[in-house]
Amino acid sequence: MPNTSASLSTSAQRRRFAIINGDDFGFSRGVNQAIIQAYEQGVLTSTSLMVTGDAAEEAITLARNHPNLAIGLHLVLVCGRSVLPPEQIPHLVDSKGNFLDSALQAGLRYQFQSAAYEELRQEIRAQLEKFRDSGLPLSHLDGHLHLHAHPVILRILVELAQEFDIRFIRLPSEELGMNLKLDSRELVTKLVWAAVFGRLRRYGEDLLISHGIKFADKVYGLLQTGNMTEEYLLGLIPQIQADLVEIYSHPAVFNPGDVELAALLSEQVREVLNVNGFELTNYHHRNIHSPKPLQ
Repeated sequence: MPNTSASLSTSAQRRRFAIINGDDFGFSRGVNQAIIQAYEQGVLTSTSLMVTGDAAEEAITLARNHPNLAIGLHLVLVCGRSVLPPEQIPHLVDSKGNFLDSALQAGLRYQFQSAAYEELRQEIRAQLEKFRDSGLPLSHLDGHLHLHAHPVILRILVELAQEFDIRFIRLPSEELGMNLKLDSRELVTKLVWAAVFGRLRRYGEDLLISHGIKFADKVYGLLQTGNMTEEYLLGLIPQIQADLVEIYSHPAVFNPGDVELAALLSEQVREVLNVNGFELTNYHHRNIHSPKPLQ
């Protein structure tokens, strides 16, 4: 368990908080619609913006119209487009400005190609600047396919944290055994992800604590990506022991995101959060003093 001076869950009376995040805001109009619906009618409290997504401008307009919805940056360095032109970052993107479609290949390239490092720094800065230009306050930072947890990328983010007021970064952390009891499908993939992201979490904790950047105690969604259904959440939430958690999913109005949207709109999910003592909040509430009330 991380040092509680750096972790967010410090409470003498054990108040419990849940941040419910929707990833990929700005990816498409269908994703935007689902995220706003889940915020207005469901339990969603937070979202992460892809500044180069096809519907990013619409997402920014929607965010301005919903000032209590926390907006973070969903850093895209794989399976997406760059902010910078391809001639400026030739080791990162193809001639059309597209990153690699494989997180594994991208991670290896960023780790072992020295020429990619400075280009990475430039592109990360460009995405942060594009977010800042929107005028939206930066709630938190996470990344597409969690590539932001890559040690090379995370170190760059730490270097830029003060300049761009990055105070909260997602570090995936969830219990493999708990997940498998609820859904044992994709066993090999889950074993690999649990091992890889477990090590990245340990590295990330030390780095973020040393620079005063905060993170949630547990983050749920990685091992169940694409399948954060109502049934899964109803089984998961009563087993959570941590006092500050982030639960994220990828809601959309189209398949397969529609099942994750349905989960966020579920009154049963709202009730199980309430029964287990969780107050809904987001990273805008820096010290979690004013959580969004459960209704």
